[in-house]
Amino acid sequence: MNTSSPTKTIMLTTLAMLAFAANSVLCRLALGEGSIDAVGFTEIRTLSGALMLLILFFLTAKDKSLTHLKRPNPLQFLSLTGYMVFFSYAYISLAAGTGALILFGAVQITMFAVAMRQGEHFPPLAWIGIIIAVSGLIYLVSPGLSAPDPVGAILMVIAGISWGIYSLLGRGAANPLNSTMVNFIYASILTTLLTAVMMSDLAITTEGVVYAVLSGAIASGCGYAIWYAALKGLTASRAATVQLTVPAIAAIGGAILLSEDITLRLAIAGIATLGGVGIVLSQRMKA
Repeated sequence: MNTSSPTKTIMLTTLAMLAFAANSVLCRLALGEGSIDAVGFTEIRTLSGALMLLILFFLTAKDKSLTHLKRPNPLQFLSLTGYMVFFSYAYISLAAGTGALILFGAVQITMFAVAMRQGEHFPPLAWIGIIIAVSGLIYLVSPGLSAPDPVGAILMVIAGISWGIYSLLGRGAANPLNSTMVNFIYASILTTLLTAVMMSDLAITTEGVVYAVLSGAIASGCGYAIWYAALKGLTASRAATVQLTVPAIAAIGGAILLSEDITLRLAIAGIATLGGVGIVLSQRMKA
């Protein structure tokens, strides 16, 4: 079967979105229940992701020598590390769906901001979409009884900006799987150094390790590999659009596995943020 056939693309895309949402749920499961600390989760997630990507590399690469691999841009693995660290700390206090929505919104707004800075034209309707999306996020984090923890929200925004930068820097990679593997290896070195500095704060249980390995090896390592395969059958705009489903899947996962409430505030903010982003993407597809 052709790797870009519609059926295969749909299956791969669905698996990738489930994997992305699983990262939010697994991180919240581990940190919300105190079965592991944020640094320990980040370290194990990054190391297991790097190991899984190495395994996938040796299983799929024709030339299995690591010496020919291109060194990454330092900003790439620094932004990946920033995403990993701030993502973990944010989920100490954020619900799975809320965190995913803030993350996704920050990622998309970062990418839109860079596009505007580079001179990309946005039609009037797209500007309305951007305003709606930003307003949704502002409403979500504004003070109130059901507002998310402000520190957690700020940390997740930083994680989203970091992931947006990483995604932008990774565009046009000749071999995305190899590039991601190298970035994960360098990121794991940085998280190991961070772990050494924070050694006194480590609190790790077997359950926490299992969640971190599942997040790193399966949801991140395999999830990213599946996503790269799915991208062969998706345009850039469609690839961005399907990611609108991730916060909703994470919210449902959080409700089922963590008994988290899907609040009215989250629902309204989600509709505004994802709807606004959808408007922008629809206008970019027409451009």
